[in-house]
Amino acid sequence: MLAYGGGWLDRAAALRGNREWISARLTDPGAVLLPLWRDHCLVTADQTPVRLHPADAPEVLAAAEESVFLGLDGEAPVFAVDLSGRTAPEAARLAGATATADVRALVAWLDPAQAAVQAYARGLLHWHRQQRYCGSCGSATVARDGGHVRACSGPRCGRLLFPRIEPAIIVLVEAPGSPDRCLLARHAGAPEGAYSTLAGFVEVGESLEDAVRREMAEEAGVTLSALSYQGSQAWPFPAGLMVGFRATAASEEVRVDGEELLEARWFTRDELRRRVTEGRPLGRPDSIDHHLLGSWLAAGD
Repeated sequence: MLAYGGGWLDRAAALRGNREWISARLTDPGAVLLPLWRDHCLVTADQTPVRLHPADAPEVLAAAEESVFLGLDGEAPVFAVDLSGRTAPEAARLAGATATADVRALVAWLDPAQAAVQAYARGLLHWHRQQRYCGSCGSATVARDGGHVRACSGPRCGRLLFPRIEPAIIVLVEAPGSPDRCLLARHAGAPEGAYSTLAGFVEVGESLEDAVRREMAEEAGVTLSALSYQGSQAWPFPAGLMVGFRATAASEEVRVDGEELLEARWFTRDELRRRVTEGRPLGRPDSIDHHLLGSWLAAGD
């Protein structure tokens, strides 16, 4: 299971539009509140994200900019509560936390489902803070449907805004001949010797496969002869969906664009293993690129 997927919540979409039900659940003694501050979890001294109940947290609910219904954990409603309008010390005091932390810094020891729900909460609350005004008429927007829709308040507009994801492809490219090799690149801003798989956003009017072929050609000058889907990963930082592919290059020719990519080269499995023993990780441990590289290494054993 890739990080940030497999959350345990029933998202209960059919209940979101019931305003009275949502309001009542916010005072339900069994409800769970997950407070966040500016895209960060509020955590205890042992780096555990805070979980509160309404009866214990009236100040938290009163201070919240948004309270978004995430779903049901069994019978218990779960809400993400945004304390971004307060300072970090104020938010921590209200929540009974000792610090703030990015979920990506916690994922190594969080239960995978817990990390998935924290990331889900982060992504939705971030979206709310970015959609306070209508892009068509400029009027203020208001939250609806448990926080899964924002509606324009303009009298002649009424546009509905929904959370959007930004799909991106990430690709492990293999050389066409022997020995088996994969293509890794150093991106602009990366330190010397830091290599990773190639990735890019999907553009309007493109299929995922179109985006793979275009990105590989634009950034690395690589033409592909075959590609296959490997898996996807929720990446709400702030709103991504990473879609993983494995592809085969038509030739070994590589021409980096010099802007997004500074250099690219082919690596054998032995070379990648040596990099690991030297302390050079195969991508972020919580990211799908780590999975793509790990799977490629294992396929050669």
